[in-house]
Amino acid sequence: MKKDAKPGKLTKLLSNWPKGTVAPQRWLGRQGIPRQLAERYRRSGWLRRLERGAYARLNESVDWTGGLYAMQYQLDLLIHAGGKTALELQGYAHFVPAGRGGRVQLFGPPGTRLPAWFAKHNWDVLVQYVATNLFHRAPELGLTEKQMGDYTLRLSAPERGMIELLTHVSDGDSLEEARLLMEGLTGLRPELVQELLESCRSVKAKRLFLFLADLCGHSWVDKLDVLKVDLGKGKRSIVKGGHLDSRYQITVPAKMGRAEVAPESA
Repeated sequence: MKKDAKPGKLTKLLSNWPKGTVAPQRWLGRQGIPRQLAERYRRSGWLRRLERGAYARLNESVDWTGGLYAMQYQLDLLIHAGGKTALELQGYAHFVPAGRGGRVQLFGPPGTRLPAWFAKHNWDVLVQYVATNLFHRAPELGLTEKQMGDYTLRLSAPERGMIELLTHVSDGDSLEEARLLMEGLTGLRPELVQELLESCRSVKAKRLFLFLADLCGHSWVDKLDVLKVDLGKGKRSIVKGGHLDSRYQITVPAKMGRAEVAPESA
């Protein structure tokens, strides 16, 4: 190994850099490591270039969570893991049959883009990024943190993750998966659920959330004040040829029908 790297700066860099994470060049610059010095470290065998503008330690495996950490805590981007991904990371999806290939759901505010190095890199998963103001009154409501070994990730708490997931339900299969996930959410906090539902802009997600919570018979549902939640007007079709739930005015598969569900009229 070449001896052309300054030991003091390198030692400080490695001590401030959590193992298993990406080091974007912008963050390296704040550590006193300009691009030329980063490239010198790379040639010396300390770093490897993950993509243009981003580095990883040599011989160290880095997955998408290490990239998300860099976006959150090194670049200060308000991007978080949400939807089903947040539920999976918190252990709520182990009983749901796995789909084809891995999929990661990331959410951020309107106008925020994924850094080019993250978008271009092959993380061996399908990354689905949504820029949205789904919770317009409180954009950071319902976010939490999870320790991932040497680093921490910001992600949706189960209450928020379930609502985010429901915005993407588009057919009977995805609704059935959502039902299985909702079955496991026995300990949701009704106060947080109430705040999220009142702040949520998606009428479809709110109706589906309440419908599935009722269907699963969760006790925390009784503590919600549904009258304070704007559920919009008119019917919403979730599946074609389904049955109309008279309470929430959504069409659902017949097998999810409840006593008060009547066939949808033409």
